[in-house]
Amino acid sequence: MRIYKDFTFESAHWLPNVPDGHKCKRLHGHSYRARITVQGEPEGGTDWVMDFADIKAAFNPLHEQLDHNCLNDFIGNPTSERIAEWIAAHIDLPNLYSVEIQETCTSGCVLIYSEWAASRYEERKSTRLRFKKRYEATPSVGQSVSPQSS
Repeated sequence: MRIYKDFTFESAHWLPNVPDGHKCKRLHGHSYRARITVQGEPEGGTDWVMDFADIKAAFNPLHEQLDHNCLNDFIGNPTSERIAEWIAAHIDLPNLYSVEIQETCTSGCVLIYSEWAASRYEERKSTRLRFKKRYEATPSVGQSVSPQSS
């Protein structure tokens, strides 16, 4: 079963990666809606998946940063997709299922947390492997480098 809580925030942004002349390259604002969805089974004496107040408490610190601020100050290219990722990365909420961002009455995105987290894990894993290979190939300070035998 899934439950959700909706939040609104007013924010300014511009999209630095769009072509010159695109209307979103200019500073502008939106009345955003964020929907935070959690998944689970109704449990205990409450028969709740989760208390809606707990979802609100988890989102409040993020809301303080998002609301009436310029998103470019902490999200480099604040598209709806990147805003959803930022929220997913920063919210401390068990059983998070999805983060939805609606930036206009007709446009938005849905991030499914499990899919996003799995792709992020694979990204981090490949980055760690590249770093490890580079680190292992670099001599330590004070370590002499001997010619490799052929």
